Amino acid sequence: MVADHGGGADSERKVAWPEAVSRQADGPNGGTDTGTDQGGDEISGRDTGEPGGRVPRQDAGGQAGLKDVGREVSPHASADAEAAASRDADADADGGGDDLHGTAGVPRSGIAGLSRSYQVVAALALSVIGVLAAIHLAMVFLHVAPSNTLTKQHSEAIDDWVYPEFEQNWKLFAPNPLQQNIAVHVRADVAGADGRRTTPWMSLSGEDGEAIRGNLLPSHVDQNELRRGWDFYLNSHDSENRSNGMRGDLSERYIRRIVMLRLSEHDYGGTVERIQVRSAVRSVPAPAWSEEKINTRPNYRVLPWWTITSADLPENDAAARASQGEETDK
Repeated sequence: MVADHGGGADSERKVAWPEAVSRQADGPNGGTDTGTDQGGDEISGRDTGEPGGRVPRQDAGGQAGLKDVGREVSPHASADAEAAASRDADADADGGGDDLHGTAGVPRSGIAGLSRSYQVVAALALSVIGVLAAIHLAMVFLHVAPSNTLTKQHSEAIDDWVYPEFEQNWKLFAPNPLQQNIAVHVRADVAGADGRRTTPWMSLSGEDGEAIRGNLLPSHVDQNELRRGWDFYLNSHDSENRSNGMRGDLSERYIRRIVMLRLSEHDYGGTVERIQVRSAVRSVPAPAWSEEKINTRPNYRVLPWWTITSADLPENDAAARASQGEETDK
């Protein structure tokens, strides 16, 4: 009986792995690079691709065999490595919860650097700001847009939003911009203990100018209340101070209330019975480098005397005058 794998005589031995062919690698000197194990077996210097990390060898008797060249890889090693890599990828994608660093350990900036709760607060704040900005742009657009069905239906809401903080005035860019300085003056008949007297002219526009000059955040009341009230009066009256429409009487009452509100800040030693308002219009002088000659003398427009009633007074003054009238009747 012939023994396999070296079990018989040398001449009768069979090749252990007939399909395995021993291949030798060229050594550094162009020859064959081989190694010899402890039993005298020569090991090929290149992997032949045999399973299990084994390469063919030849023993001293010339029989081809196999010798381990390294630790055999566990059949489950590749699956374990893939599972570990998957867990690492999931942890990197999740960001580690509230971890403030990126996958490479680089600190995050902006909203991404905040904790989860602060990110929610920041997102809500940005959403509110965006909504308010959109509403403001829509209101201003409707305010300056030509009259249409939408602006007529919601005119009151639009005016409440725009006036007085966001008033739009394009006179500076008009074809014929304002080239005049207009000041509003007032004087009053005051009834006191020493009789009736008339006060000197007082510049209401000058008081507004003093309140605005040097003020980084001037009030819209100081800037626009008197100016818009006077424009309202001029547009509703002709050059003879006669009302040219239904809004004429309303503009007169508005001017009287503004004037009495300003006069209430001064003590004239008596009760204001009548007031008279006038405007002083001066042309803006030409610049120093211009040869243009402009007359800068003021032109006055004097309104008739108005008798003051309790409806023209601020609330406190109206109540005080009403009480004085009741005492007089008694």
